[in-house]
Amino acid sequence: MQANIAVGFIETSSIAKGIEAADAMTKMASVQLAKSYVIARGKYVVFIKGPVGEVESAMRAGREIAGKTLLDDVLIRNVHAQVLEALDKRVPVDAIEALGIIETKDAVATVLAADAAAKAAAVRLIEVKTAVPGGKGYVTMTAEPGAVRSAVAAGVQAIKPAHLVSQVVISQADKQLLAQVGK
Repeated sequence: MQANIAVGFIETSSIAKGIEAADAMTKMASVQLAKSYVIARGKYVVFIKGPVGEVESAMRAGREIAGKTLLDDVLIRNVHAQVLEALDKRVPVDAIEALGIIETKDAVATVLAADAAAKAAAVRLIEVKTAVPGGKGYVTMTAEPGAVRSAVAAGVQAIKPAHLVSQVVISQADKQLLAQVGK
């Protein structure tokens, strides 16, 4: 299900320019600054949401301010509701049949992969983690094996090959994994 809302992410190599970009983005348009934070290696991520046109305007302002420090940016129109629900938190599930994991080098790529995966197949996103030690991110999902394979493939296709660290599909996940990745 799509959330009928756009989200925008920018990632900068400078904390100071990232904060300045966040300020410019919120002043440019009627968007909500959902989150902005420092991640590994002194990078800064800004996450905004709102109507598509407003997010587009804000993203232009953020890219302009970020300038040479801009590492990545993405605008997702009609983001899947599960992405917002699982963003940087774990959504409890009662059982895990098959488990899919997409590991990325960057926060922005993680969100893009999660959105594509959720839109491609009937999976349940468990977690969309945008910042882990080392600057990586990952998305986990569960469903029947075919759906997980399709969702992982779509998520991987949605990002640049250079941003992918690893992809895994565990067709019959052990029940013990539920305590680690599902609750």
